[in-house]
Amino acid sequence: MSPPFHPAATTHMPFFITAPGQTDVLTVGVALFLIGAVLGTGILFLRIHTLPERIAHKRKKIQFDIVAVLGLLALFTHIHLFWVAGLLLALIEFPSFSNPLGRMAGALESMAGIKPPPAEPAAADPHAAHAEEGKA
Repeated sequence: MSPPFHPAATTHMPFFITAPGQTDVLTVGVALFLIGAVLGTGILFLRIHTLPERIAHKRKKIQFDIVAVLGLLALFTHIHLFWVAGLLLALIEFPSFSNPLGRMAGALESMAGIKPPPAEPAAADPHAAHAEEGKA
């Protein structure tokens, strides 16, 4: 038996109007959508915010730590210039000055007849270097 309708009510009710004591489907749907929208917006914001750090990490930049600090500063101070500076540092290629200087030094040593010192395997392993110091 269906409940009696109010005399002023129409015979056709929209789907979002529920009978007394039943779950309001529209409110539950809007609440779920709102929770999803807030979480999605937050995740999107953080993904965009960490973009310079992810770029610097992917390209194995030397200045990765500086980019990460600039990203944290931008997050906590809301100064967007830090984020832009981090993005520029992540995208800019800095020239390597050590490779040409090392090659020049090697060429000068070979021209002077000086043999470069042999590479020591203990220098690669810091634990082995400490063990050698303890024996001497």
